[in-house]
Amino acid sequence: MGPIPAPLQRLRCASDGECAVQTYIINRLIQGVFTLGFVTLCIFLLIRVGPADPALMVITQGDETIKPEDVDQLQLERVRVGLGLDKPLPIQYLVWIKDIVTMKWGVSFYTQRPILEELAERVPVTLQLGIYTVGLSVIMGIPLGIIMALRQDTWIDYVSRIFSLAGLSLPSFWTATLVIAFGVYFFNWSPRLEYAHPWDDPYTNMVMLFWPAAVIGYSTGAVKARMMRSTMLEVLRQDYIRTAHAKGLRYFVVVYRHAMKNALLPVVTVIGISVAVIIGGSVISETIFQLPGVGVYLLKGMNQRDYPVVQNVVTILSAWIILSNLLVDILYGWLDPRIRY
Repeated sequence: MGPIPAPLQRLRCASDGECAVQTYIINRLIQGVFTLGFVTLCIFLLIRVGPADPALMVITQGDETIKPEDVDQLQLERVRVGLGLDKPLPIQYLVWIKDIVTMKWGVSFYTQRPILEELAERVPVTLQLGIYTVGLSVIMGIPLGIIMALRQDTWIDYVSRIFSLAGLSLPSFWTATLVIAFGVYFFNWSPRLEYAHPWDDPYTNMVMLFWPAAVIGYSTGAVKARMMRSTMLEVLRQDYIRTAHAKGLRYFVVVYRHAMKNALLPVVTVIGISVAVIIGGSVISETIFQLPGVGVYLLKGMNQRDYPVVQNVVTILSAWIILSNLLVDILYGWLDPRIRY
């Protein structure tokens, strides 16, 4: 056979490239499934390591002063059978996995309400907090990092670096406590205890979520600012930037079109990771600011040894983190044509 015509070669290369991307996505999905399976096994085993008997805690409503010998053993056994805790651990695990796949997540041991129903009430709060947090961190971090790079070794750079370093160093719970203490002492303000839905009172809802979002966004935005500064300085020293200046392009065009777009690529990865971390790590902020989100729901479930709640919520958060990492990898390859899987 003779040589393959150039148009057919281009078609074949394009097809190979698409197959490579599809193969990469499938491989990552398979890895994600195995990772999620390992996580569910760890959750299932670790939650049963503790000495407390969930059936006993259901009967006593978490009252630790009541001893096991003071409880009716027949009633205790009936509760254990009703919760499915009398079966061997492998059977309990397989039944739980089957229920997750079929969306039968059961009811809470304590509230006796379906877990899906309770999550439907709490997930919008955590998602709203996550959206506000990511938005504030991006709005603060990326422009601040660009300014620090463009004004390197000036007083603006020094002040901004101290500001961002403080965001990295100060724990979010300590910053949140300072915000509340400062508001109470100087303005007689404290977080609202009753949650306001956005469709009932949008202004109050935004005010409630602004401060926790600002606290978390400050620390995550500091990471983005320092990353943006480093990548921006690296890009500004590249040869093609000097060539663009030598060609007489305007300073704004060089910075925006040539430098900033390439410097944003590593920051996109940081933004994607922060989305997963913020959604999964909202326990502290929701607890301090009294927000009825998934984080508080998980914390209460852990304190009450509520197996169904903890197992299902942690599984959801783990799946969210795995999916977020996959989307970040795909988006990174789409933004940078030089990357091939």
